[in-house]
Amino acid sequence: MVRCRSKLPLGGKRLELLKEAVPKVSRVAVLYDPGTSGNVREVNELLPVATRALRLTLQPWEVRAADGFERVFAALSKERPDGLYVAGSGPLLVTNQKRTIGFALKSRLPSVFSGRQFVEAGGLMYYGANEADSYRRVAYFVDQILKGAKPADLPVEQPMKFEFVINLKTANQIGLTIPQWTLMKADRVIK
Repeated sequence: MVRCRSKLPLGGKRLELLKEAVPKVSRVAVLYDPGTSGNVREVNELLPVATRALRLTLQPWEVRAADGFERVFAALSKERPDGLYVAGSGPLLVTNQKRTIGFALKSRLPSVFSGRQFVEAGGLMYYGANEADSYRRVAYFVDQILKGAKPADLPVEQPMKFEFVINLKTANQIGLTIPQWTLMKADRVIK
């Protein structure tokens, strides 16, 4: 498990790993649902990081409803970005994950996701909080509350353990060779 040592925000670290895996990436489409809390902040946080630190051009694409995916995918097919970043993993994006992954595969777009379930379903890469560790911390807080602690008195915690997952099957499917040093950083490689 990787500890987050990067000075970049989480979304910036995802983009950094995408750029490391695919050095030629310069234009990245960012797919997000503005109706899910945190997605707009994540996208706004990504823009300055990508342009300054990573020298990437990001183009945000909002999807507000299930029928908006085809419109966005048609526009992206014309724009031909070098990569795809799927911000957040709210209900709209999760229920349409097969469509998004299918588009990325068909378009041969290297992609990075904010949810591990996307990579397990065929997406290329995920970087984020280690879910097992996060659930253990939730259990700890539930235990404290059941023992009489007041929720307001418990500290707010941020994840400390992060994981990097690469789907090598997907990389092969889109004709991408992931550099060995990037594969060595991965906590899990799906073959």
